[in-house]
Amino acid sequence: MIVRARWVLPIDRAPIDNGWIEVRDQRIVGIGSGKAPGEVDDLGDVALMPGLVNAHTHLELSWMAGLVPPAESMDAWIRTLLRVRREGAPGGESAVIEAMARAAVAMRAAGTALVGDISNTLLSPPVLAEAGLDGVVFHELLGFNVASPASMVQQARARLSDVRVSGDVRLSVVAHAPYSVSPALFGEIAKAAGEPPLSVHLAESSEEIEFLRTGKGPIRSMLEAIGVWTGDWTAPNCGPVEYLSRVGYLRQGTLVVHGVHLTDDGLDQLRNAGAVLVTCPRSNEWVGAGPPRLSHFYSSGVPIAIGTDSLASAASLSLFDEMAEMRRIAPEVSAGAILDSATRQGATALGFGADYGTLAPGKRAAIVAVDVPASSRDVEEYLVGGVPAGGIRRVA
Repeated sequence: MIVRARWVLPIDRAPIDNGWIEVRDQRIVGIGSGKAPGEVDDLGDVALMPGLVNAHTHLELSWMAGLVPPAESMDAWIRTLLRVRREGAPGGESAVIEAMARAAVAMRAAGTALVGDISNTLLSPPVLAEAGLDGVVFHELLGFNVASPASMVQQARARLSDVRVSGDVRLSVVAHAPYSVSPALFGEIAKAAGEPPLSVHLAESSEEIEFLRTGKGPIRSMLEAIGVWTGDWTAPNCGPVEYLSRVGYLRQGTLVVHGVHLTDDGLDQLRNAGAVLVTCPRSNEWVGAGPPRLSHFYSSGVPIAIGTDSLASAASLSLFDEMAEMRRIAPEVSAGAILDSATRQGATALGFGADYGTLAPGKRAAIVAVDVPASSRDVEEYLVGGVPAGGIRRVA
């Protein structure tokens, strides 16, 4: 199959005007402009680009859509989330799975091909496979006061060995955040880690920064209220990236998610460690954490990937919607850099760089076609400006 389009975006080089892509056995075998090496299916005024990469989402929270409203602080948002979660999904586990399945199908319809999904329940691997999505399921552990961290990690890894996956869905045991995971548990997770990469929520809120500096504030109150506070924990009096380093969790490829309150020094530490920053701007504003410092993120030299977080903190799981928000709050960041984050950087971060992220010979033919007005002269700017959902489709 050879398809031609008004635009082809390889991502690792400039957009191709009037380009073509040749596919054989579900792999790209050629890409170029001008005369194609065979019979061509001309798709007209569309942009062909790699399938998008949602590097951080929580499919199992999909049933909470509309139940956790935007909040003025993350503490307030978390307390509502915990209340809703305690009450449970009407309809039980089957309703949770049905909501996950709808969300996964909608993600794929909006151009996503690869996903980094956070899971406490391990319900998502078959959901992703059924929706035709590849990716990593990060089995997330929480435990601020755990009697045997080593046993907790061993049990989590045993659960992974019982998961039956199809397609290319990979599994990893990871930590949630500095305020929900003890130093010892962080260390045990890091010690047992291999591939895929580690992931962690970090520097998402001002409350987290206060907690690490002083051991006080809303997070301390929440830990006391839910009965997991321990007098054995001493505030490290440092920033979140330094804390990750001290507990042995900061390493090459670690996915640091959110980073809203990272300082320039923290960004330098991430860059020097070879970590990746996953930004989720719509969620950050929804939960009251504030907008991320996107221009600082990009100028720091840290690889930037993009996530949507969950339907409990975003109106959709569309990467095109996320990119539009990034363009709104950071017009100084180039459209090309944002597209690179939504494709190549995300694929590399999840360990799928050999197959996804760019249009190049040898890559999987996970190609997305986006309708583009015939009058458009800057295709990259158009793609990050807010693409109508009906104008996106997968190239079969």
